[in-house]
Amino acid sequence: MRNFFRGFGAVFYKEVLHVRRDPATLFFSLVIPLLQMVVLGFGIDTNIRQINTVVLNADGRRESRELIDRLKNSDTFHINRYVETDRDLNDAIIAGKDRVGIKIPVDYSDRLLHNMSAQVLVLIDGSDSSVAGQAINVTTAIGLDESLRRVLQDRSTFAVDMRPKLLFNPDSRSPNFLLPGLTAILLLNVTTFLTAFSIVREKERGTLEQLFVTPVRPMGLLFGKLLPYLAIGFAELCLILTFMRFVFQVPIHGNVLVLAFLSLPYLFVSLSIGILVSSKANSQSEPSSLPFSPFSPASSSPVTFFRARPCPSSSTSSAISFPPAITSTSPAASSCAAPAFLISG
Repeated sequence: MRNFFRGFGAVFYKEVLHVRRDPATLFFSLVIPLLQMVVLGFGIDTNIRQINTVVLNADGRRESRELIDRLKNSDTFHINRYVETDRDLNDAIIAGKDRVGIKIPVDYSDRLLHNMSAQVLVLIDGSDSSVAGQAINVTTAIGLDESLRRVLQDRSTFAVDMRPKLLFNPDSRSPNFLLPGLTAILLLNVTTFLTAFSIVREKERGTLEQLFVTPVRPMGLLFGKLLPYLAIGFAELCLILTFMRFVFQVPIHGNVLVLAFLSLPYLFVSLSIGILVSSKANSQSEPSSLPFSPFSPASSSPVTFFRARPCPSSSTSSAISFPPAITSTSPAASSCAAPAFLISG
């Protein structure tokens, strides 16, 4: 009878020796998964808390202050400023400094004292549908609870009427939030890969030594390698913007030519990093993983796909410096900006 497991012990012992003599294998197989679990476990928090909120309290009396205190105590809103005019309220939201704006009218207390319904305007940045939905639910619940309390006490009508108004993304479409950040990640991956194989390909073919004996200067070689791929990356940017605008219906407010022009330094830096990776690699298999190593915090960080506010400060500070994270967490990028508007009293 043939022994199908003949030599198993010898091969098993040989592999154990190889693993023991290769600590890098043990490190990547045992430590890296734990590090990823720690980063994602502590980094991702889908609970929406402490949304930056600006308040315009035109009433200023006890009833309006009680409503503001209830908003503070909900742990959903972080009131970081008070303004005096509608323009300041608009500017704070348009600039991305605050995500929610509360406007309490001047007759708020008078209407409640006369058992009449008092309306409160709630302006919400709708670029992130999860944050907008949480803000709508909490403000509506607070208004309903306040109305029920007054109905039971004073037998009045529906007292506090919270009127939420979504800005920038009134339909709460997720593509409006995700695709601008995804555009930066796609461009980063494509442009880095375009140049990551350029010099290492010359090394393997043996043509790099031939370039050294030619009168080509280093800067000429560098820009000669970069500029063709810069044109390809720019064409890719135009295609992505076209698909984002006409296929996914993501609005882009502003000058598209300015957006394309300002994207050129981003493309150039990504291509330059690909050249750096290619100069350090010795074979074409190495650049397949090396381009992602500098950007793994940006592509895998929860800040790239979640708002910076719900994430802990540690993950925010480690990933917010990367362009894809900045693009996906920027209110101007995620909402594709928005025209100014004026609140009517």
